[in-house]
Amino acid sequence: ALLADGLGADLAGFVFHPPSPRAVSPSRAAGTRTGRLVRVGVFVGQGASEIIEIMEEAGLDLAQFHGGQTPADARRVGPGRVVRAVWPERHPDPASLERELAPWREVSRLLLFDAGVAGGGHGRPAAAGGPWFLAHAGMPSLLAGGLGPRTLAALPDLSGYGWLAGFDVNSGVESSPGIKDRGLMAEAARLVKRLPAGCPGPGREALRDPRRPAGGS
Repeated sequence: ALLADGLGADLAGFVFHPPSPRAVSPSRAAGTRTGRLVRVGVFVGQGASEIIEIMEEAGLDLAQFHGGQTPADARRVGPGRVVRAVWPERHPDPASLERELAPWREVSRLLLFDAGVAGGGHGRPAAAGGPWFLAHAGMPSLLAGGLGPRTLAALPDLSGYGWLAGFDVNSGVESSPGIKDRGLMAEAARLVKRLPAGCPGPGREALRDPRRPAGGS
């Protein structure tokens, strides 16, 4: 986490999904130093009450909803505190994607577009087939899905996508599941700095402040 901070990252993710090789306990997260990074919890099976409890125990700033949570759960956690994961491959066309995104824009700080149709760890970027979905985000968004030096270097031109605010890297910077590789992290950071972001997105202090409006304002 401290290396990520030094490399210029803005957010540190803690996975609270027991089947994952990256899963940590709330107490482990609470004791992990993260420097200036915004602290994000990744939640799959938990509802609002459990998410709130873990956030308080672990000292988290944001909750990434990566499962079946609802907009009502987001309102309970706090609209300024939610990152909503979305899987564009679930949708046959932009209209279908819009129906999913519409209720989330009012209750999320960021969207995160992932590969596959559920879960994570797919090892390929959501933009592998072309990042058409970024044009329909309607709010600052992150791109995820197996991003590391190899996949970042192979991304298509993203300069025209105004809602792209950043990149989520995880499995693509690991030497084995759950073990981050310092060299891969450094190379990924170098490549990310050369890639365009269509919008600046909320800064670290804004992301830490749940009183700020939702929708990335």
